[in-house]
Amino acid sequence: MGEGLERLTQPLVREGGSLRPASWDEALSRAAAGFDAARRLGPNGFGMFSCSKTTNEMNFMAQKFTRVVMGSNNVDSCNRT
Repeated sequence: MGEGLERLTQPLVREGGSLRPASWDEALSRAAAGFDAARRLGPNGFGMFSCSKTTNEMNFMAQKFTRVVMGSNNVDSCNRT
């Protein structure tokens, strides 16, 4: 790693415009709450961008998550380029 760069050793959550250390339970709960809030907005409340350079399995998992879990058909993997 370059000089002055440090690896994160614990999750950070945004509070009042700045980041603060948090437990894994808190960070995962906040992430789940964010997905839940997006899902409640309906099919256009969530979209997934994946990469055409990743594996077919990863793109399949991304589209499955988006369609089944999030209830949205907004999936793009830029495979047409």
